[in-house]
Amino acid sequence: MGTIKATEDRIKNFEEFHITGTTKEQQEQAARCMSCGVPFCQAGCMISGMTSGCPLNNLVPETNELVSKGNYEEAYKRLSKTHSFPEFTSRVCPALCEAACTHGYCDTAVTTKENEATIIDYAFENGLVSEVTPKIRTGKKVAVIGSGPSGLAAAQLLNMRGHSVTVYERNDRVGGLLRYGIPNMKLDKRTIDRRVKLMEEAGVEFKCNVNIGKDVKAKDLLKKYDRVILCCGASNPRDIKAEGRDAKGIYFAVDFLSEVSKKLMDNDYDSAKVMDAKDYSFGSLEGKNVIVIGGGDTGNDCVGTSVRLGAKSVTQLEMMPALPEERAESNPWPEWPRVLKTDYGQEEAIKVYGKDPRIFQTTVTEYLKDEKGNLKGVKTVKLESQLDKETGRRAMVPVKGTEKELKADIVLLAAGFLGSEDYVTKQFGVETDARTNVKTEKDSYATSVENVFTAGDMRRGQSLVVWAIAEGRKAAKAVDESLMGYTNL
Repeated sequence: MGTIKATEDRIKNFEEFHITGTTKEQQEQAARCMSCGVPFCQAGCMISGMTSGCPLNNLVPETNELVSKGNYEEAYKRLSKTHSFPEFTSRVCPALCEAACTHGYCDTAVTTKENEATIIDYAFENGLVSEVTPKIRTGKKVAVIGSGPSGLAAAQLLNMRGHSVTVYERNDRVGGLLRYGIPNMKLDKRTIDRRVKLMEEAGVEFKCNVNIGKDVKAKDLLKKYDRVILCCGASNPRDIKAEGRDAKGIYFAVDFLSEVSKKLMDNDYDSAKVMDAKDYSFGSLEGKNVIVIGGGDTGNDCVGTSVRLGAKSVTQLEMMPALPEERAESNPWPEWPRVLKTDYGQEEAIKVYGKDPRIFQTTVTEYLKDEKGNLKGVKTVKLESQLDKETGRRAMVPVKGTEKELKADIVLLAAGFLGSEDYVTKQFGVETDARTNVKTEKDSYATSVENVFTAGDMRRGQSLVVWAIAEGRKAAKAVDESLMGYTNL
């Protein structure tokens, strides 16, 4: 089965580190899928508030059967019936399909994600991948705001249907958080460029460096286009406020990761120039102590990136307790397994610094500054779960006497996102919910404003790439039906 490059090799650059298995291994894995009775892998349903199976409802057993027979061309055709961009999810998805795999109940799951990577790589290598250029245009125009996975998926299907689609992106390159929120070693940005080129050739227009709501007013956009889809993501980062927050040396994780990604692309993917760069806004990380606040995927990406940039030490603070190493009785299959995962960044930190960078049940109470206002450390406190008698909910509260000081030259805030940015939602006048996500009716993608739709993290809150693609596809269907009176998407 597939693996990843050895730690000592992969931390030398920003190249992708996943290695797919041999053809024989993958065909054997795919054949295992054929002994399944009930394919939970493709259900994509909610169980106990968590997704079980693929939100795209990929036809996993059918695709794996074709892989087991070595028929990769037909496997690609089958996969593309439900999936817009397998080249993205096969690299960055946490494999919800595998977590719900029936084999995983008593054995290891089938390597569906890895098989997906092989299918799409084979399809690109053999010229099988193309975007549909419609022979007839409907005369309808649609604007998609945001070029992340949901925006790209919506644009792909609406263009295929014959509508004229323009995608607006406020950054200098297409991709949204796919490009600027995920490090290159997980998703090489040339993979995005390859797909965007095909979409452009099929008629999709991309306009970068255009910030809707600032450079272009919403009312002008609504006059120009028949429909608008807001796919701006949940791009409002959560702050960790405490005394000393104004210290120099505190950065949001997404800004940190974006700057490194941009440097890599601007230097034609030359890792050496990126790792040796001294002109980052945060300066060189060599000899510096880095603290990452947040235990999720973004926090882990900050750890892996800091390791590559030569940090003296990296510590990752997580408010919640460490998850168990095995499923708890209260978390049975096929629920998403709430178990402790040591990701690639943490593995690299263990190799380089000799210990796990994570400190659980801990938060920052103060940022410490020197006389020049530069960050020099943080004060932390341990947390424990206590029941609030008034609300009946449990909360993490500080434990007296557990205060500590940690050295820190750089702090990266990776505590997630609060929802959509209000300068966009206010411009369009759309209703938002308590979490500042754009409000829609259940299973609907229409906003409170006529002809304005939404999809992805902007609608559902911070989530996964696979969910964003699924949302974009469903939003495209809703928009098409509103334009034409019916839809065949």
